[in-house]
Amino acid sequence: MTANKKYKDTLFRHLFNTEEKLLELFNAIFRTNYQDIRAITINTLGDILFKNMKNDISFIIHDTLVFIEHQSTVNENMPLRMLMFLSRIYEKIATADPKAIFRQRLLELPNPQFIVLYNGKEDFPPEKTLRLSTALKNSDEKKNFIDLEVRVININKGVNPELERKSKTLAGYIALIEKVREYEKKHSLEEAIRLAVKYCIDNDILKEYLKQNSSEVVSMLTTEFDMDIALEVAREEGIEKGIEKGIKEGRKEGMEKGMEKTKNYVLELLAQGLSQEEIKKKIEEI
Repeated sequence: MTANKKYKDTLFRHLFNTEEKLLELFNAIFRTNYQDIRAITINTLGDILFKNMKNDISFIIHDTLVFIEHQSTVNENMPLRMLMFLSRIYEKIATADPKAIFRQRLLELPNPQFIVLYNGKEDFPPEKTLRLSTALKNSDEKKNFIDLEVRVININKGVNPELERKSKTLAGYIALIEKVREYEKKHSLEEAIRLAVKYCIDNDILKEYLKQNSSEVVSMLTTEFDMDIALEVAREEGIEKGIEKGIKEGRKEGMEKGMEKTKNYVLELLAQGLSQEEIKKKIEEI
């Protein structure tokens, strides 16, 4: 099975697409015990607003605006991306009443919290903080006029057991991904996913969800794993060329443009339904 020609929700987004599941996840991450799902307002941004930058989850609970991203590769630019997401949500709040921002009365805004849930294969601490100030040139931390902190939480199996204990849905997702990786060592990706889904159903892990959505889960996971592999190929086969160009020209911009161009090219090929081998061949031809 090749990657879907139209991008769909990731499995993570699909699992946590209701107020009930978001409340469970919020309580697990922030160690709270809220019970009323009516306190949650979902405002996730779609890719119509940000090309190739659809955010995973965004919602407001009481006076807190929460952004949650799921990644298999930690992106050091997440603070900047989160700032862009935040700006768009604040803009939506401000323009709900076009005159509000011009009145003398203070327009109150929800306090933002930024979370990345990491489940990649590379070694990573249980939790790490990324800061926007790190990207500022000639930055003096004592004089920064703006900063933004992103909590990156490692959700690989057993790394943060308290988080798994408090969110049964997240624990189930973690177990499913772990099983896919285990079966993939001896089977094709599609077969590994099917076996992992069957294992989880048989062992009461996300049982009802998987029984109702098994074919869609296979499709979503196949797309996600294909994209991870394709992007890894891009890093190995294509991005180096951008790095070399940047070094030769003595400019960081050359490296960054090379990386971004290759990533966008891989995403375009995935959208066309090309296989991993076809993508690798095309990248090698660049």
